[in-house]
Amino acid sequence: PKNWDRLKISDRTFNASFQQFTFCNCVCVSAVKVSPLIEQVSDHKDFKKLLRTRTNVLVLYTKTAASGDSHLKLLSDVAQTVKGQGTIAWVNCGDSEGRKLCKKVKVDPSSKRGGAELLHYKDGTFHTEYNRPATFKSMVAFLKDPSGPPLWEENPEAKDVVHIETEKDFRKLLKKEERPILMMFYAPWCGVCKRMQPIFQQAATETKGKYVLAGMNVHPAEFDGLKQEYNVKGYPTFCYFEKGKFLHHYENYGATAKDIADWMRNPQPPQPKTPEVPWSESDSPVFHLTDESFDSFLEEHPAALIMFYAPWCGHCKKMKPEYDEAAEILNKGSPGVLAAVDSTVHKSVGDRFKISGFPTLKYFEKGEDKFTLPQLRSKEKIIEFMHNPQAPPPPEQSWEDKPSSVSHLGSEDFREALKKKKHALVMFYAPWCPHCKSSVPHFTTAAELFKEDRKIVYAAVDCTKGQNHDLCKQEGVEGYPTFNYYNYGKFVEKYSGDRGEAGFTGFMRSLRGRDQEKVGKRKEEL
Repeated sequence: PKNWDRLKISDRTFNASFQQFTFCNCVCVSAVKVSPLIEQVSDHKDFKKLLRTRTNVLVLYTKTAASGDSHLKLLSDVAQTVKGQGTIAWVNCGDSEGRKLCKKVKVDPSSKRGGAELLHYKDGTFHTEYNRPATFKSMVAFLKDPSGPPLWEENPEAKDVVHIETEKDFRKLLKKEERPILMMFYAPWCGVCKRMQPIFQQAATETKGKYVLAGMNVHPAEFDGLKQEYNVKGYPTFCYFEKGKFLHHYENYGATAKDIADWMRNPQPPQPKTPEVPWSESDSPVFHLTDESFDSFLEEHPAALIMFYAPWCGHCKKMKPEYDEAAEILNKGSPGVLAAVDSTVHKSVGDRFKISGFPTLKYFEKGEDKFTLPQLRSKEKIIEFMHNPQAPPPPEQSWEDKPSSVSHLGSEDFREALKKKKHALVMFYAPWCPHCKSSVPHFTTAAELFKEDRKIVYAAVDCTKGQNHDLCKQEGVEGYPTFNYYNYGKFVEKYSGDRGEAGFTGFMRSLRGRDQEKVGKRKEEL
């Protein structure tokens, strides 16, 4: 038109305006306002580029623009929530370009109920058809972990469990429900919770009408106040209520559905646990040493094997009977004696010998620390060694000592180091854990790929070292390995994706892709 020169509209501005106009035109056909976070694709090259640059993509294919209405409003909300972790795209198979694309990828939404189909693509290829419930919660959970298990409430067999989503709903249930309530506070990743859920839902079905059995995922930080109120220190925690008032915890984690139903008929508080008798006070043939008696004991016994342990340590508990049986034989005379030190009580001896993990076995000859013996765990091996004390084979080099791009952190530098990084994926591990060992090479390779990017760090924390045990507890580590994602030092979520190189790198690529997209948008705005 004649006025274009006068308006001084540049080609670029015109093109951008025209694209916006055509997009609005398309959206106006549908009555729903579509989020700009939803990628509208109609060209095959653009589609392939999208799958190449994004690792986690959910695509809505619709017969016409209008047939996507029921999904688009919901997907707009989902896209906002999973920003940086997943991408949502829309292909309208009803227009001429979209029709060609749908033919090429062999998708025909007209054959589907409602004229719409949702397909998921992972790492550039088709992964699965989305067939979980079309709800905000289910879709967000799916995009945060596409290979993970469905939500508990998606299981048809859990229909008799009352699934609570918010603290407001929880308070409402307590206020209005006349029947007794057994509430299961859980975390989706918790192994004991997963084992208990089928039992709990069966009990809910068997007691339906008489009692209310409810479940609530309280892992997110927004429920910290609620967890404090009901003393939720681990998962699952079961709380029993009558007329809105909390009465007891239920603590039988080995229960059957019948056990739960029987307990609900006569709810009793948990029986106080019989305190465990300390090893040093039990009928043990092992010499139990203190900070004060340690040196004089070594003067009296020229050959001694000493076990440094912690009462809470599972591996120590497992080893105690073997150590006791070996001591029964060896402590009657030569060639040497067996002793033990509780390093949580007698700390100065442990500090002197730099004990950082439990159990640690050291062999002393004439008061001198000769060998550390990680390979001695059985009665036979201990006796064999004491009859012929030999230096152990050289220890395998620890992950921390091997050169790599992984940043090894501890309680003293954890917070400060993460505050400086926009994206941090942290692996909490124990050196003896087989699953950790298999993840290490993949995690290390991913760290190597991103080593030049100053905003990213792949970090690791050995939870068995020094004060790291407390740090790991604070960070919600209940098993090894645990992977946490942090943004400038702030915990965002647990990583539950694939533990191979593709999973670790894809997760970070998706985050960086979003960062670059934001920068691009800012530049356009400027």
